[in-house]
Amino acid sequence: MITIVSAPTNLGLRPPQPGSVPGAAKAPEALGEAGMYDRLSWTGARDGGVVLPGRYVDDDATRAPGRIRNHDQLVDHTGRLAERIEDVWDAGRTPLVLGGDCSVLLAAGVATARRGRAGLIHIDGHTDFRHPGNSDACASLAGEDLAAVVGLHYSELADPGALSPYVEPRRAAHFGHRANDEHAAEARERLGEVVPAAALTDSGVEAVSERLRRAAGLDYWLQVDVDVLDPSIMPAVDSPDEGGITASQLTDLLRALAPDAVGASVTVFDPDLDPHGDYARLLVDILVSGLSSLGARSRRAGNGDR
Repeated sequence: MITIVSAPTNLGLRPPQPGSVPGAAKAPEALGEAGMYDRLSWTGARDGGVVLPGRYVDDDATRAPGRIRNHDQLVDHTGRLAERIEDVWDAGRTPLVLGGDCSVLLAAGVATARRGRAGLIHIDGHTDFRHPGNSDACASLAGEDLAAVVGLHYSELADPGALSPYVEPRRAAHFGHRANDEHAAEARERLGEVVPAAALTDSGVEAVSERLRRAAGLDYWLQVDVDVLDPSIMPAVDSPDEGGITASQLTDLLRALAPDAVGASVTVFDPDLDPHGDYARLLVDILVSGLSSLGARSRRAGNGDR
């Protein structure tokens, strides 16, 4: 059974403009207002509470080299969210983390590494594979999370406790980037599988999900960044890019992948860009239909032996 954990963090995102704050932290509340908790409760889901982040600070003018935006707050939130994820497993349930931005993936990585490790299926409109080895622009962890969980970021983020890598690179599978993603080639060299968004239309859900599962292994964390959807369908994200998938394609892909997952996280929906709640309701439809069976077949989700 699912336990929903809210992680209303925007710490990994750049400010929309200098001095402003990203809106992704409002996502769990907006999704709740759109009916997500009520609808999943019919499947036996429970509310697992909120893990609050530290205060967002636009520190671009003062940040020291070797640090990313909101560095200390991110490290702190990662540790506390990882503990909450482990608490859910200890209760014999499967965590569904509602972000916030995709820096929450670090917490999932820490938690799975402490419990014997798992694979990762990373669904995102971008590879999120920027890291200090391939870019001088490292600043926003939400664009660097996949690189960080496979051990390619600053040590305080990628290895706080001698756990690096949280996910073995060959057990990390990514789906959803567009043809112009600047780090896709490197990701293909380092990771177990990298599949572009276009492959879903070309090959179908069954073939794509099989490729992702083959790399990630029997048990994996499922990370879902909603900017994998085309912006004509889901414009309420911070970095929309044309060439994404449809709502029905994402729903079907999640249905195929959710049962074997040890947990999942959903990120980067921005309610500031959805004042009438239309996209929140669409997203709830996708997530309830796609994730209701989360963890149903996983051998290790929630049984305490990870």
